[in-house]
Parts: sequence; C-alpha cells; structure tokens
Amino acid sequence: MRAFIYGIGVQWKLDLRNKGILITYYLVPLVFFGFMGMIFTSINPEMKDTLIQTMTIFAFSMGAFLGTPSSISEMYSGDIKKAFKVGGIPLWAGAVNHFISAFIHLLITGIIIYIIAPFAFDAKLPENPVLYFISTAVFLMVNISIGTVLGLYVKSPAKLTMFAQLLFLPSLMLSGIMFPTNMLPKAVAVVGYALPATWGLKLMTESELNILNIVILLLFFTGAVIISSYKLAKIGID
Repeated sequence: MRAFIYGIGVQWKLDLRNKGILITYYLVPLVFFGFMGMIFTSINPEMKDTLIQTMTIFAFSMGAFLGTPSSISEMYSGDIKKAFKVGGIPLWAGAVNHFISAFIHLLITGIIIYIIAPFAFDAKLPENPVLYFISTAVFLMVNISIGTVLGLYVKSPAKLTMFAQLLFLPSLMLSGIMFPTNMLPKAVAVVGYALPATWGLKLMTESELNILNIVILLLFFTGAVIISSYKLAKIGID
C-alpha cells in the first residue's frame, strides 16, 4: 500500500511538471471560465444559476479527453512499459496512478471554479453542496475512465487528438452547457444522450438525488473500466 501511494505521489508531481497537462488541467479551463463567465452572465443573467456546473463540466471534459489520454499513451507505448515489466510492477498500476492523479488535479480546478464563481460573477451556489460534490466526483470518474480508454487504444498523437476532439466538442455543443438542448434539432439532441456530459449536467444541477442519472453514469464508468482492463491484459501478454 505504501508503494502504491508513493506511485500516486510521483505521478502527481510528474503531471505538475508536464506543461501539456498543466495547460489542459488548469490554464485553459480557468481562462475559459473567466472569459465565458463574463460573457454568459452578461448575455443571459439566468446563466448564473448553472455557471458553476457548466464551467466545471467544461474543465473536466477538457482535462479528461485532451490531457489524460496523451499521458497514458506515452507511458504504454514507450520504454516505461518495459520498465514496469522488468520491475515486476503490474501494468494496471500505471493506469490507476494516472487516473487518481488526474482526478486530484481536475478536482482542484473544479473547487477553484466553485469558490471563485460566486464572487467574480455572482453565480448561484448549488442548493445541496454535498450532493453536488458527489455528483462532481462521479462525473469526473466517468470522464477520466473514458480518457484512459483513449490513451490505451490510440497510439498515434494525431489520431489521439482527433478522437479526443470527437468526444470533447460534442460534449460542449450537445450536452446543454453552452446553450439549452431544446434549441437543437431533435435528432441532434438525441445524440447528446450518448455523452456523459449530458447526464453529468442533469445530475449536477439537481437539488435531489436522481438514481437514473447516477446509474447511467456508472454504466459509462463500468464499460470504460472493462474495456481498459481488457487492453491492459493484452499489453501484458505482448
């Protein structure tokens, strides 16, 4: 257990030194939050009611889809994988370390948004903070697990960027965080239900627990874990 915790600490520090990770986990999400917070609340004051939730979903989606996969891909396609095998370290340990490190980094970003938004933009705090942070944690776990799948399966940086954008951009446009889904064509809006961001927004904006939203997000998470576990088993055989 001590070695496992040490590995998480090492990975967290490595991520702090990775400029690409810092940009996708902290810099761009917080800058976007600053600009869009001003724009959204100026155009539509009602956006203050859900500003914290929408900007948190943006930050989590960007970090998990554009930051996490590249780090995972580099680890399992290079000499680090060989070092794991030589040292007798289970290959899953690297993925788990990345997962936990990404979770901590992005949760910090989410907390920063939660603290600053009410003061900077008069944003409304969630009615049930405990439920909000539980919802936040569940949604973040789902996103990082999907980002892990991308990192394990896509080795080419160019392809990885393309697949990440195919998840990230629809998560912004079809989930309801940029504009209400009732403004979208029905066929397009239906596609949004295949994205975790849609269910994450529903869960994070409710004052009472909705079991259906939790179950759907956990299904996303379970599927991603199974797919990742299968790939890690294959990597171990190679």
